Amino acid sequence: MATAQPLPYRRVYVWEFPVRLFHWVNATGIFLLIITGFLIGNPQVLFRSNEAYQQYWFGWVRFTHFASAYIVFFNFLFRVYWGFVGNQFARWSSFFPVNKEQFLDMWETVRIDILQLKLKGKISIGHNYLASLTYIGLFILFLFEVFSGFALYSSMSGSFIPKLFTWMVPLMGGDANVRIWHHMVMWAFVLFTIIHVYLTFYHDYVEGRGDMSSMLGGWKFEKDKDLNR
Repeated sequence: MATAQPLPYRRVYVWEFPVRLFHWVNATGIFLLIITGFLIGNPQVLFRSNEAYQQYWFGWVRFTHFASAYIVFFNFLFRVYWGFVGNQFARWSSFFPVNKEQFLDMWETVRIDILQLKLKGKISIGHNYLASLTYIGLFILFLFEVFSGFALYSSMSGSFIPKLFTWMVPLMGGDANVRIWHHMVMWAFVLFTIIHVYLTFYHDYVEGRGDMSSMLGGWKFEKDKDLNR
């Protein structure tokens, strides 16, 4: 009887529960912010036969937008903290390329994911470095959205947090300018979401990386060097 041979792969626990929780809370919050933000910028009338005071649906849109903003903001602060105490895949040090091999990893990702010059390449267990730098850029845009959003909210809120950002309105030349830029940056998140979902399915279906399942269970697979000598 033939004995079963061990598979040449081993499981690696990559995404800890706090990272996965951050990801899904962030994804849900940003989705709600985009939808409600678009409605706030372009209000719709649902019930034309009723007076404005008889329908409060737009009030719920605004409440959802503001509540989601608070949740995403504190969720982001938690991720900043976890970048210092999490595992090697969650730490901020894994986000920045510092040597030749890591920059070559970025170029390899560009050739495969963007230029489509190769079908498959090296499979990164954590984030590849192109994705990592993209997330850093996204974090910067996120901070701008937080600052500008709270700045706009500060004129109608007595809360402590929005009042911290009142300085941004005169700095940018008034509410109108802040609102325009706040809305424009929103479309960067729309574009990112489309590309992010596409690449996730691409890596799962074409390359078999298991990216989607890893954001549910935390585990990925890599070739076991001891079994592939």
